[in-house]
Amino acid sequence: MAKARKRKMWIGKVTTVSTFPPPGIFTKPAEEIARVMGRKDVSPGGLGSAIKMVQYFINRAGKNLPERRRRELERAKKLLQKAERRKAGN
Repeated sequence: MAKARKRKMWIGKVTTVSTFPPPGIFTKPAEEIARVMGRKDVSPGGLGSAIKMVQYFINRAGKNLPERRRRELERAKKLLQKAERRKAGN
């Protein structure tokens, strides 16, 4: 019988200092999350990068994320998407 290989998770190695959100930001209200994540010092890649970071947090939390918190994070993501559309329209 073949020996089972341990699966390596690439996601565990993802660490970047340049796009690291402030500690505890994802426990705040949606408006504050969107405002902080949209700042240039937090997401130098722009609003798209901020949206990706919020989605990344949602994905990493998985089933352990309470439904209320998930809704608030999804709302923050929608606020960022709305801001991105406004910016693209200018």
